[in-house]
Amino acid sequence: MGWLELEGAANARDVGGLPTSDGRTIAERALLRADNLQGLTPTDVKLLVDDLGLRTVVDLRSTREVEAEGPGPLRAVDTVRHVHLSVLPERGEMTDAAADALFTRREKALARYPADPMCALYLGYLEDRPENVVGALRTIADSPSAVLVHCAAGKDRTGVVAALSLTAVGVRREAVVADYAASGTRIEGIMARLRASPTYAPDLEKRGGGNDTHRSREETMDTFLTQVDKRYGGVLAWLDNHGFGAADTARLRAKLVAPA
Repeated sequence: MGWLELEGAANARDVGGLPTSDGRTIAERALLRADNLQGLTPTDVKLLVDDLGLRTVVDLRSTREVEAEGPGPLRAVDTVRHVHLSVLPERGEMTDAAADALFTRREKALARYPADPMCALYLGYLEDRPENVVGALRTIADSPSAVLVHCAAGKDRTGVVAALSLTAVGVRREAVVADYAASGTRIEGIMARLRASPTYAPDLEKRGGGNDTHRSREETMDTFLTQVDKRYGGVLAWLDNHGFGAADTARLRAKLVAPA
């Protein structure tokens, strides 16, 4: 994977290079992932658009987040398409800090998987907004050039959509898990940005805990994918049951996997 050292984002990377089970790799400059894009500088925009060929942004934030933050710098670029697909229920004060999404509905969330609250939250994305999860993968498959998926922290909502996309096209489980956990190495920068934001700081204060509380851990993604296997028969079966069939998967694979 290649980190994108942006001036206005803390958790941006290209997932190109991840290995597939058939000996191929994910293409570079095909799928990018990041945290909040509101602070991008002109230099960042040039890197993403001119150098990496970014043409599509998939925004997984809630409507409340999008409205509170306002348009970011990439909104001014005519060649970049923006697709908003929240994976949280559109009610309440919900942000990527997950305070409301997880804790005001704590009993329901924890009932999904009591042993790991974050895994429980991720399973909720699949149960609460399957149409938007599928829509995100379809947008990735249909993008003619580089596509960037982001939320606020770039680790939970983005981590789940990235993991589903990579698993669907055959990336090895250990590589999917490692890509998810890589966000944990950037947690200090991620949390500093969120704590400086009027949109996210209140959620973080309610939730409490230090940076380590929010760190992405390998076992969480491994558990999530295992639960998808047990509950739904695997990622491909879950996708197929929600309208993303073999032809869609083939298009996603053609988009993401480098030629042999």
